[in-house]
Amino acid sequence: MLEAKNISVQIGEKTLLNDVSVRFEPGKLNLIIGPNGAGKSTLIKVISQQMRKHEGEVFYNGENAQGLSERKMAQMRAVLSQNIDLAFPMKVWEVVMMGRYPHFVESPRQIDQQAVEEAMSFFNITDMAERDYLTLSGGEKQRVHFARVLTQIWYPKEGQNRFLLLDEPLTFLDVQYQFQFMHKIRDLLKSDDLVVIGVVHDLNLAARFGDLICLLHQGKLLASGAKFDVLSKENIRTVFQLEPVLYKDEERDLVHLFFE
Repeated sequence: MLEAKNISVQIGEKTLLNDVSVRFEPGKLNLIIGPNGAGKSTLIKVISQQMRKHEGEVFYNGENAQGLSERKMAQMRAVLSQNIDLAFPMKVWEVVMMGRYPHFVESPRQIDQQAVEEAMSFFNITDMAERDYLTLSGGEKQRVHFARVLTQIWYPKEGQNRFLLLDEPLTFLDVQYQFQFMHKIRDLLKSDDLVVIGVVHDLNLAARFGDLICLLHQGKLLASGAKFDVLSKENIRTVFQLEPVLYKDEERDLVHLFFE
């Protein structure tokens, strides 16, 4: 379980988050949605502890995140941030191995090599292993970073949850890879110790794949819960100022949105 309580962030005169409290459950795909400027990326930065200047508290497995060392956090929490890139040449497998850095001191062990190989296979990038990362397309680089962050938390730890935080992970991906990635995340969630939290812009992708939706509006939490409750006409009209047409099929766990 990951829980954020009474989170507020203010930069100068601007309030980015205003008293936001939300819980993210393991075994479910927790998605954060809202328009630009709603506070989505700020919330990810706070709960990942990349941003420590805030009011309120964040709890990982019941422990206050402020009391956890950076190394311990890195061993159980992986973050895919926006606009990650490298300016120097590295082989793809070396980039993926960066995800294992919190788990060894001097050189990778066999278990680290195995995690890299398995994560690369999971994301279908094994054939890129020896390529120079700088020669890859934007979409290929994004897939490499998927493997890198997943490698960081590849192995479960008894009695603890693992945490995967994704800030707009579908950037640069073609539609086919967007759906492929979301299906991969659904596969990962078959492990009920994994807490996945992602920021997405596409409401239909959120409706298709999300289990629990957190809807932010002007720095406040407007609604949080099951997608059938959060993705209501009233909420969408309030936040996005569009008139939605909703088709809900709870038996098939589907919601489709259209706009007039």
